[in-house]
Amino acid sequence: MKRIGFISAVLAAAALPVMLLAGCASTTANDGKIEIRMLQYKPEAVAAFEAIEKRFNETHDNIHLTIESPNEAMTVLKTRLIKEDYPDIVGIGGDINYSNFLDAELFMDISDFEVLSEIKSAYMQIEKDLEFIPQDGVYAIPYVANCAGVLYNKDIFEKNGWNIPQTWSEFTALCEKIDAETDIYPLYFGFKDTWTCLAPWNALAVGLSPADTCAQVNAGKTTFSAEYSEVAEKTKALLQYAEPNPYAYSYNDACTAFARGESAMFPIGSYAVPQIMSVNPDINIDSFPFPANENERDNVLNSGVDLQFSIMKGCKNKEAAYEVLRFMYEDETIQIYLDDQNAIPCKEGDFTLPSMLDGMKEYIENNRMSDYHDHHYPSEMSVDAMIQTYLMDSSTNSKETFLTRFDNDWVRYNRDLINKVRKYEERNK
Repeated sequence: MKRIGFISAVLAAAALPVMLLAGCASTTANDGKIEIRMLQYKPEAVAAFEAIEKRFNETHDNIHLTIESPNEAMTVLKTRLIKEDYPDIVGIGGDINYSNFLDAELFMDISDFEVLSEIKSAYMQIEKDLEFIPQDGVYAIPYVANCAGVLYNKDIFEKNGWNIPQTWSEFTALCEKIDAETDIYPLYFGFKDTWTCLAPWNALAVGLSPADTCAQVNAGKTTFSAEYSEVAEKTKALLQYAEPNPYAYSYNDACTAFARGESAMFPIGSYAVPQIMSVNPDINIDSFPFPANENERDNVLNSGVDLQFSIMKGCKNKEAAYEVLRFMYEDETIQIYLDDQNAIPCKEGDFTLPSMLDGMKEYIENNRMSDYHDHHYPSEMSVDAMIQTYLMDSSTNSKETFLTRFDNDWVRYNRDLINKVRKYEERNK
């Protein structure tokens, strides 16, 4: 009942029509081979997954792998779960969708999967922090990540002799220098699309508040008003260095403006690079973590798990599923995905990373990373729109109004979860 109740609730909220994919997972087909079906949620990576599927089937005699990459994969997955038409393996993001599936007890414990020991410790911790209630076991293995901070035009920086800022004061001083001495904007935002408001917010939050802020709030140990005060202040302080009225410009506008050299920097994730380069293929982009603090040692790279794999509890051939995952985590296979998607591997190893991540490599190599805070926000709360409203509010008490609403709405949209967490805390004092 727990599974059906959760899935029914999510489906009731989903208004998008989907095409059901019929069939049963882990059946024996293809000349007696064990059939393993994977459903993954990144349609933009379909070419990489087609290449991976082809390589696997050419090199395995006893297992046949089918990788499905539908549009609106999360809706398709939820629909299939209610029909009990389970894939064997799911590839989803490390966000609250995973947390909800895990809470519904849909995934298999894969603690005995040997590749887990080769995953970067920071990403395993990010994975663990997605659990609403601490779980015994491991239920997902991180595959690739993305990161967010500040993209910058390397040619413009070199031409003007600007150094990469290491602290908040150095960052704001650089913005003031660019503003005073050039005809370009220090920053560009494109806040018309509300989700872009989360980019600088997340990048600042990882350096200024604990990684488990949301969990601590759920447990009644702190409030967002206490933890997010400096995050809110510094997010709003950035407005003076950006294009006038950033709410009139979209994400595409911001990518285009940065690509054309209208700004020196763009506070956004690495995922924006393909869009930027579609406008200007010759732009020389690099990046650096957001220097949120006055001590560089306190800065943290905003990086989250963009794709991870879980095995469904209903999978009938665990060892065959493990063999698929072993293949997925071979260095050559991972590199296929990295080359196609400009992603960061979660596995330790000697991989070729995109050049636009050069300025973040030290943080990646030293596990100085923390997850996007919005990976823990319920979508119904619309935190992106809340941030946009706050940034547009010029009243003297705008920060207090925003943080009070954050606390109140959090309770409103997480009441059941908060009760569950606090009962757990009470039982495990």
